Amino acid sequence: MANTEAEEKPVMIVGIDDSDHSFYALEWTLDHFLASSAPNTPFKLIVVHSKPSPTSAIGFAGPGAADVYPFVDSDLKKIAARVVEKAKELCHSKSVRSG
Repeated sequence: MANTEAEEKPVMIVGIDDSDHSFYALEWTLDHFLASSAPNTPFKLIVVHSKPSPTSAIGFAGPGAADVYPFVDSDLKKIAARVVEKAKELCHSKSVRSG
C-alpha cells in the first residue's frame, strides 16, 4: 500500500474577488510559487471565490426587495462566472494546469 501522504503536495490557497488587486495577488503567487517550476510545482493551488448572497448585496429590505432579488442573484452569478474564468485564463497563461 503506497503512502499517499508522502506523495501529496502542500496546499496553497488564494482567495479572489473581482478586483484588480485580487488578480494581481493571484498572478504574483503564480509567478513566485508555481509557474517557474511547472509542471513539477511543489504546491497544489486552490483558488477560492465566494459569491455573496443577493440579500447581502441588496442591503435593504422592504417593498420591492423581493422583485429585485432574482436580478441581483443573476448578476452575482455572472460576476462569479467571470471571476472564475479570468482566474482559469491567468493560470493557463502561466502554464499552471488545473487538476
